[in-house]
Amino acid sequence: MSQYILSIDQGTTSSRAMLFDEQGQALFTAQQEFTQHFPRDGWVEHNAEEIWTTTLEVVRKALAKAKEDDRRIAAIGITNQRETTVLWDRASGEPIYHAIVWQDRRTAEYCESLRAQNYEALVTDRTGLLLDPYFSGTKVNWILENVSGARARAEKGEILFGTIDCFLIWRLTGGRVHATDATNASRTLMFDIHEQRWDRDLLDMLSVPEAMLPEVLDCADDYGSTSKSLLGAEIPIAGVAGDQQSALIGQACFETGMIKSTYGTGCFMVLNTGAQALKSKNRLLTTVGYRINGETTYALEGSIFVAGAAVQWLRDGIGIIDSAQQTEAMAASLDSNKGIYMVPAFTGLGAPHWDPDARGAISGITRDTGPAEIVRATLESVCYQTFDLLEAKRRDGITPTRLRVDGGMVRNNWLCGFLADVLDIIVERPVQTETTALGAAYLAGLQVGMFTSLDDIAKRWQAEREFEPSMEASQRKLLLADWHDAVIKVKTRRKD
Repeated sequence: MSQYILSIDQGTTSSRAMLFDEQGQALFTAQQEFTQHFPRDGWVEHNAEEIWTTTLEVVRKALAKAKEDDRRIAAIGITNQRETTVLWDRASGEPIYHAIVWQDRRTAEYCESLRAQNYEALVTDRTGLLLDPYFSGTKVNWILENVSGARARAEKGEILFGTIDCFLIWRLTGGRVHATDATNASRTLMFDIHEQRWDRDLLDMLSVPEAMLPEVLDCADDYGSTSKSLLGAEIPIAGVAGDQQSALIGQACFETGMIKSTYGTGCFMVLNTGAQALKSKNRLLTTVGYRINGETTYALEGSIFVAGAAVQWLRDGIGIIDSAQQTEAMAASLDSNKGIYMVPAFTGLGAPHWDPDARGAISGITRDTGPAEIVRATLESVCYQTFDLLEAKRRDGITPTRLRVDGGMVRNNWLCGFLADVLDIIVERPVQTETTALGAAYLAGLQVGMFTSLDDIAKRWQAEREFEPSMEASQRKLLLADWHDAVIKVKTRRKD
């Protein structure tokens, strides 16, 4: 019987299940959005039970499709929104608090207190990260401090911690497996990326009991099998990676120096640095790119907190569009941006600014500003933020000439063209733009023998279209100068 790989792509705004064949072709997708909770300014939460139920629903739809096609599921791969933090009861599996999302900024003051105690050098040296609310460790501390009885129970081993991949593995295996992969572990503030282990000094810094932590496995590894009572079959879970590292794999960026940028809820630019964990001088993150057969490949990453989320805000927040598909024609209908700039710092600014207190703004509005101008400014902001990431990498001595892009936003031809213009490099869009789910499928397939090697996977990558820059250097310079002025105003306004 022919085989499918089932890829679970649990993202920030939706849960998806995709079926891939032996060639890495996507054949079926089931997707379901879930609720975003914003209990206070800068707080972002998800109901972990809703994440589970939406995931289970789309997985069952995918399994039904496989049965209809008379295909067996060879393995499951999981990719997930990173840093989002869940604590749950070991006995019942029930979360003890909402999942605190990677975008959440509630621990900014706690990060400042740790910085004042001179902990940031330790954090950066061992984890490659910065002291920022973005990462999981301070979220774990917050839940332990704010949920009654949580700390005492955690110290007894009654409460478990995991990122979303870990929580799903626990549920899918009926509580038999408490494990995560090296990429997700590397985003917690608690994992030494050089020694590839949980770090006692960092756990003490954050007051996190080691008994809570999952086992850290390779990205392609044995994560147990699904409970037969849950899905009707024991299906091996064989591949796991955080969403951005999964996209790096899906984009086949296996050679040192290859770079990709993913445009989903946020935007994340990841550069493969090979066996060397490069340290940025420009506030980029050193992280685990992937770990396969016990060998770690490192990456340098820049993170933008709001990209596609800004388009979602245009639709759901202020209602000036009905769907993201409208934005391409609206942006293209204008000859220029008419001096309108959006800084989408809805939950602070990520790399290279790392300002959790910044908030969003739209500047340059006049009487004739309309929906098209706001839409174009929103799309442009994604490109300008990407420029800031690429420029930081250039200042670190890295000069890529091509950028592989993926994610839902890059279906927009206007966006890709403007991105090439602003970056002044060739932008490559692959045939399969949903490379996050594809990367998880590749990892699972690698573990069960459907793919023989990373070289085998790399041969499957195909470009659908290339976008070459055509903007005059003088125009680019003016646009970026105005953008940086807008960013400075947002940061200054919040700090004054």
